[in-house]
Amino acid sequence: MPLTKEEKLEVISSLRRFFSERLDHELGEMQAGFLLDYFLSEIAPLAYNQGVEDARRFIFSAAEDLPGTCFQEPLTYWKSQGKSREIRRKPAV
Repeated sequence: MPLTKEEKLEVISSLRRFFSERLDHELGEMQAGFLLDYFLSEIAPLAYNQGVEDARRFIFSAAEDLPGTCFQEPLTYWKSQGKSREIRRKPAV
């Protein structure tokens, strides 16, 4: 997803400030724009792919524990005497 015009201007400003304060080098707006385009095309996919992998691991982990997370005790009609059935963790085996 591309940056909005406002986001791009904020990032360019941040890059220029970083170069000025940390590297003692003045970066023009066009140079900062080129640098941003480079980062977005060359480096951002690494972070994006890591985010996708982190999300995949989280979803698979949650799915593996689904029976333990969402468990409804069976055969509780006579115990509850008409009360709503409560969803709770599955008892450990």
